[in-house]
Amino acid sequence: MATPKIFESEYRFCLILWEHEPINSTKLVQICKEQLGWSKATTYTVIRRLSERGVVKNENTIVSSVISKEQAQASRLEAMVQETFEGSMPAFIAAFSRSKTLSKSEIDQLKAWIDSYEETDED
Repeated sequence: MATPKIFESEYRFCLILWEHEPINSTKLVQICKEQLGWSKATTYTVIRRLSERGVVKNENTIVSSVISKEQAQASRLEAMVQETFEGSMPAFIAAFSRSKTLSKSEIDQLKAWIDSYEETDED
């Protein structure tokens, strides 16, 4: 099953939820007001919309995520690579590395990731 789309403002909400979950909806409203400047109505609207899309659940006033932070990040990245780089991960990495100097550690991590990907591809 594909990860449902999470829009930017919803993602900021999810970051708060992932940090505090499971959390009482009243407390979540308070945190969203403090950190996002949202009204009670806005927060409940976002909870309802994300619940309808299967991103969060709200049971007996306790809100928790259905989608992990890692799943959401992977989905957002995949969509961005598709939209911006015509689905080419090498083009994305090339553009990213031109705009940011990679440390030796980051280069080693990328190499290890590529090596592990090649190993699973051979199976």
